[in-house]
Amino acid sequence: MSLLSEAMTSCHLLDRRTAPDGYGGYISTWEQGAPFDAAIVYNSSLAARVAEQQGVRDLYTVTTKRNVYLEYHDIFVRDSDGQIFRVTTDGKDNKTPRSAGLDMRNVSAEEYILPDGQNAGA
Repeated sequence: MSLLSEAMTSCHLLDRRTAPDGYGGYISTWEQGAPFDAAIVYNSSLAARVAEQQGVRDLYTVTTKRNVYLEYHDIFVRDSDGQIFRVTTDGKDNKTPRSAGLDMRNVSAEEYILPDGQNAGA
């Protein structure tokens, strides 16, 4: 077992569902979607702290296997504690090549609160 494998924790994508509210508008609910494993690491570097002061909120690096493709603004929950994250970069470019011994893909993410304070049952 590698250190990367040991750092992985189970997560689920959150899928937004909309339905009519009966008054001409709609309501949104969040449901657990596809499961995946990820290593989620807080970025506490000086550069990250300076960027945070300037309003940038890419504070987490999320590492998954190459076959897990997280897109910009995907929302997911870490199963162990219910913390919700929103992906702030696109995962299609930052991955190891097939010939590499490491099987990984990285994105940046921020902590996120669902609109209207919904909890998604996480």
